[in-house]
Amino acid sequence: MVKYMEKVFGVFGDPIAHSLSPLMHNAAFSALALACSYHAFKVSPDRLEKAVLGAEAMGFGGLNLTVPLKEKALELSCIEPDPLAKKIGAINTLVFPNAEEKCQIDREDGGKCLEHGKILGFNTDGLGAKRALLDSAVEIEGSKILIVGAGGAARALSFQFVEAGADVIIANRTEKRALELARELKASLPESQVRGTGLFGLDKLVREADVLINATTLGMHPKTDASILEAEALHPELTVFDIVYNPLQTKLLKAAKEAGAKPISGVLMLVYQGAEAFRLWTGLEPPVELMKKRVLEALGT
Repeated sequence: MVKYMEKVFGVFGDPIAHSLSPLMHNAAFSALALACSYHAFKVSPDRLEKAVLGAEAMGFGGLNLTVPLKEKALELSCIEPDPLAKKIGAINTLVFPNAEEKCQIDREDGGKCLEHGKILGFNTDGLGAKRALLDSAVEIEGSKILIVGAGGAARALSFQFVEAGADVIIANRTEKRALELARELKASLPESQVRGTGLFGLDKLVREADVLINATTLGMHPKTDASILEAEALHPELTVFDIVYNPLQTKLLKAAKEAGAKPISGVLMLVYQGAEAFRLWTGLEPPVELMKKRVLEALGT
């Protein structure tokens, strides 16, 4: 009996112990009887290029990238980003070529891509977030969306919602980053409604918003007692979407319930962005409900 070599996939990040992506993807691979496995690897930004090239050399099928690697990946000469990822300025999914599919693009990087093969970079975060809101019956076009954060995830969400016709405000602890991101979005989509600001006056911005999105890591396991805002700053007409999914009920989502606002867990974004990555890697339709079930089981629901 011939035993086929297993194709390996994984997620790089730091921290990474909290990740539920292995449970989700391994359930999908098993359901479709694919000889594949998915693992989590702790990788720091300064080691990202070596880790990516090592994974490609060992025949990995693909990778997800999470905090704090999404923006760093765009700087690597061995990765060819697709137009959307390039516009967003962040990559969360890598697709490795087959051995015979070598990069034929001339570059100024000493031929790294020619030597290792063309590694393709994508961003599925924005699509995952959009699906999460739409599946929760939240209108995007014409809504005032306040995004807190200006990192890799915030970039993807900002681009996705601006493109979908929302009025977007990006608020960040370092105001300069928020302003720069808003300028980039405006340059890419001149007709868009977007602006950047610092966190001063956040309470007032929340009062005027239809949707509040936490695109930071505040409240993520193990520091679960942190939150961008308390219940008194929220209002009943507000939708509160926290992209943190571990724990399932973050302090921010608990505050949203207390204030009578509509809470949306980051589990939905995790599943939908993961499903899109699965399609890119395999060309197959993923078992989305099973993936969601495994994540919720792991979180104790």
